[in-house]
Amino acid sequence: MSTPYTVLVVGMGKRGMHHAVCFNANPRFKVVGLCDIDPARLAAAAAKLGDPATGSDAAALARSLKPDVFCFTTLPNLRMPMIRAGIESGAKLLAFEKPVALTSAELFAIRELIRGAGVKAVVSHQHRYGVHYRKVRDLVAGGALGRVHTVYGSATGWMTHMLSHLIDYTCWFNDYAPAAWVMAQAAGRRKLADNHPSPDYIAGFVQFANGVRGIYECGAGAPDQPEVAKWWGKNRLGAQGTEGFAEVLTNGGWRAVTAGGGAQSGEGAMNYDLDMPPYIQEMADWLDDGSKAHSCQFERACQGAEIMLAMQRSAVDGGQVALPLATGMDEQALLRDRLEDRPVVPSCEANRKEFGL
Repeated sequence: MSTPYTVLVVGMGKRGMHHAVCFNANPRFKVVGLCDIDPARLAAAAAKLGDPATGSDAAALARSLKPDVFCFTTLPNLRMPMIRAGIESGAKLLAFEKPVALTSAELFAIRELIRGAGVKAVVSHQHRYGVHYRKVRDLVAGGALGRVHTVYGSATGWMTHMLSHLIDYTCWFNDYAPAAWVMAQAAGRRKLADNHPSPDYIAGFVQFANGVRGIYECGAGAPDQPEVAKWWGKNRLGAQGTEGFAEVLTNGGWRAVTAGGGAQSGEGAMNYDLDMPPYIQEMADWLDDGSKAHSCQFERACQGAEIMLAMQRSAVDGGQVALPLATGMDEQALLRDRLEDRPVVPSCEANRKEFGL
């Protein structure tokens, strides 16, 4: 068997451990380093992962270990320094959490840096590996819905946690057709102070170049999914066509009505133990064969990031925002400076509780 690819994982919180454990379990990888600023958490993680090298300075540890894969699961305000550290270490592949960037100015800088370095990169939109997500995608791709005219997604979690997921999977349903324009509105300022800064509620429309319309809601005003118990799993994504519809609930299975199959449904729920291994395996496949691009490749995530950032611009400035974006801006500053200071009106009691209203 080929020599395993070496991996450094930065950030040993919940998501970092998910990545490190799955890398460690895959024979195509070897975890050679772990990094975290919390010594106790770092020591506990190392003990579970074969006691690799550890440190609190990601850039220094990366320079020392020169890993093939630089994986980081840090807060979204640290994207650029982590990406620079990975590239400067000589890593062949960067793996990191969504969202790609908090602002379009940062997105453009990150994209230029990654493209210029010629390094592979993936973004963790790993829900797609769930059997219920794949079933909906198969129904859409197989033509069971006829001509698809609408894709949609809603999540009760706030924007910087969840909107990237909604956009990416619905773009997948729509074969990643480019977006032409966006129009959106936003309300509520409480979550602007969160470590995943967001308006409390954002909702809008996307016109894709192939004529498909996207409809998205994220946050306190998004509808409840009462059939789903877990609050973070109350996410509904789907597609409508001339012959039917199909949709997935992150923690509630899938359902569809089609002309040829009638009403159908099935089980499924987000499960890191099931969803992470294929996400990790695709990294090995891409490193082995450059023609096997990862399903969560960076360029696809950039497409969704531009849509998400354009929604924020529209929510602040009003009107339609054309895509692709022509110039970089600081959308976070726009939201802080200009989003009206009026309380959001939640759609249900569960949202009222989670948003502290």
